[in-house]
Amino acid sequence: MLMQQFKEVEDVTTELREALARAGVVLPSLRPDPVSIAHCYIPPLVELGRCSMEVARRLTDALAERSGGERS
Repeated sequence: MLMQQFKEVEDVTTELREALARAGVVLPSLRPDPVSIAHCYIPPLVELGRCSMEVARRLTDALAERSGGERS
């Protein structure tokens, strides 16, 4: 079960990294959270980490574009 969850969180992290890259956004700290992977009672988490203000702006713009809205 743990190996399956580890593989799943790795896969979804890779998918998210690739989707963000297509939108022009790179989150250098994006990774599976090792503590949650090893935990028996909580599901594995994806750690988005820290990013610069420029990356945060690009992410906001990409999400606004995707939703058809404008950045506030």
